[in-house]
Order: sequence, then structure tokens, then C-alpha cells
Amino acid sequence: MSKLAVTLWDFTWYTRTAPGEPFHDLDDAFAQAVERGYNTVRICAMPFLLFRSGLDTSALTFGGLGGEYGQRTRWYDVQAPATLDGRAHLLSFFRAAARHDCRVIVSSWEYQQSPAFLADDSWHRALRAVPVADRPLVLADAHADLIDLLKAEGLADTVAFVELHNEVQYSGLTQPGRFGQVLGLQDPLEAGIDRFKDRHPSVSCTVNYARVPVGELRAVPRNADVAVFHPYVYGVLDELVETFALRDTSRPYPQERAYAELLRDGAPPLEEWLPPADRRWILDATVVGRREVYTHDWCDPDKWDRWLYERYATYRVAMRQVLDTWLLAAADFAAARNVPLVFGEGWVGYTPLHGTFEEGPVGAEICAYAVRRSREVGAWGTVVCSNAAPHHPMWADVALQQRLNADFVR
Repeated sequence: MSKLAVTLWDFTWYTRTAPGEPFHDLDDAFAQAVERGYNTVRICAMPFLLFRSGLDTSALTFGGLGGEYGQRTRWYDVQAPATLDGRAHLLSFFRAAARHDCRVIVSSWEYQQSPAFLADDSWHRALRAVPVADRPLVLADAHADLIDLLKAEGLADTVAFVELHNEVQYSGLTQPGRFGQVLGLQDPLEAGIDRFKDRHPSVSCTVNYARVPVGELRAVPRNADVAVFHPYVYGVLDELVETFALRDTSRPYPQERAYAELLRDGAPPLEEWLPPADRRWILDATVVGRREVYTHDWCDPDKWDRWLYERYATYRVAMRQVLDTWLLAAADFAAARNVPLVFGEGWVGYTPLHGTFEEGPVGAEICAYAVRRSREVGAWGTVVCSNAAPHHPMWADVALQQRLNADFVR
């Protein structure tokens, strides 16, 4: 089984298609990926939208979150709106993948953030209208419909495997009050995988998890065909997230400390940084909260990076130990289940668009170590890191990606 050198194109392959955007020319994007040593692309295939939403998808307009909101936040910095036929664009993508001899990991980010980029809230409302208990089944049906289309077009061989959804414990697939918990999701996810396999028994199907949920691995669906994890170790980045309460709204945001230690001159206060009034619904359509978007949008990247570098020595050993523990635990789990192992995202965590901690000398060394350890533990697929994709600045470091991909697939 040939190894998968994965680049993470998420939902950006359809949200950033205007002239000058990284996915305006899909053939060029694939050619650049192959040049860097990749042979696999992982995407949100918008399956619910295209096949189960009931919406007209022949003229979908995608753009940013509204005004300048999110424009310095990684993944959210859509520069210009574009309108496309959803199914036609999907087929164009898979045809381009086939021309460049690339495999595709088919996933969905729809219950996390994809709908926030549509010009209206119709996709978001359609997703929320599905009862939580039914969502894995509906996604399974949508993915099966997608595979039906690819088979009809002679493109099904490009699919490496299907994931019902991205990071299931941090998505709208969880019951209220259980956000972030793996336990309790096993039965509905197993039902979803069974539903998909009833229609496409020869196509591998799974789900994936943020981090490696050591202590809850028993709850990973027993019928998953691939073990997929996202080992974001955070470490020193977690101290920043905690210090500035970026994800903990039960504590006040330390505005004055943020001004002093992280933010650019002229940054407005947190409460004033919002999308336009007619786009406020996007706050419910993405799992990335207002505090994190605000701090990423308004940070001084040098201050952000300096904050991490000044504290990294305290975390260096622990971050490597956590990464080793997670990779070994994931490999042992996959071996026990007799399924292949893939690391579809990783390694440090979510950083601002113009921050360079993960692209710089420290982060690049972490990436190199993680890729090497992925090979040593027998992973079928891995990423250089989540930021190594056409819509991130790290894409420009061609040599690093070539070297690490070659190291993994050898």
C-alpha cells in the first residue's frame, strides 16, 4: 500500500477560487503539490451541501467572513468572492487529482466551519435543522451519494478513503454539553459508517479525532477502516491560549495585557471587533470563537512569535514527549484494530496567519521530527504539517516539504 504524503486543502479549494487566489487554477495547485512531494490531498468535499441539503448548488458564492473580520486569521483570509457550480467544481477537482496521479481523502468540515464562507446562511440553517442524533447517518448518505457520482464519472479510484466528518468530538455531531468528549459518540458514528458501507462496501470509511484521545481510544468506532488522528501538541501555545483566555469565555479577556504583549498598535477592543451586522450568523457557523479571531486578526506576528519563543524552552521536552506518546499510542491502537494509521493534521496548533513559529526553525524541526516518527511507527499517511498547503505562507518553503515528504515515503 503506497504511503500517503498528505497536504491539507480543507474547504479552501472551493472558498478561494477567484483570480489570484491559490485555487483559481486547480491543475496548477496540484502541480505545485506534486512538485513538493505530495501525492494525497485531504478536503472538505461539502457532501451535505451538494447531496443532502436540498439547496440549489449551481451558483454558490463563497467569500470571507465579512469586511476585515478574519482577514489575518489562518484559513479564514478569503481575499475575493467567487461564484461556482458546486458539483461541477467537485468533478473538476477530482479530474485534476486524477490527471496529477493524486489520491483524495474525502471529509467534511460542515459541522465546524465550512458554511461560514457562503454568502448567506442557508447551508448553516440546513445543517442545524438535522437532529443531532441523525447527523452521522445523513453525512453517510451524503458521502455515499458523492461516491455514486464519482463512480458514474469514472473517478472513484482517486478516493483514498472517506471520513464522515472532521474532528468529530469538536463538531456539531456531539450532543449538547458533550463538546470535546469522545465517549458517547461511538454508537452513532458506527451507525453512520455501517450506513455508508451498506452502499459502498469496497470504499474505506472512518472518522477522525483532534489530538490522540489517549484514555478514550476504546470509543473509536469498531468498524472504522482507518485510524485517523490529528496530533496537535500545543504545549507552549497552550500557555498562550490559556493566558489570554482565547477559548474560555467564563474568564474575562485580559485586554490590557493583550495590548502590551500581543496586539498591534491601533487594535480596537475585543467587543468592537465583529463581522458586519448582516454576517453575524457566522459566529454560530464556526467553532473558532470571537476571542481567537480577534487576537489573530490584530496580533503583531513578531510579538506573538516572541511570546512563544521566550517560553518554549520550558516546554520543549514535554512537547516532544507528548508527541511521542500520542504517535506510539495511535500506532498501537491501529495495530490492535489491524487498520492503517493516518495523521491527517498536526503538529503544534492553531497560529495566526502571519505567525511563523511553526514555519520557523523551531517549528520546522518539530515537523521534521514528527514526520520521521510517523514513518518509524508505521503510519500509512502523514502531513508535513497542517500549514503546508497553498493557502498558507509555509507553502513557499518548497525545500522543506520536498525533504520531509521524501523522508516519509522512502
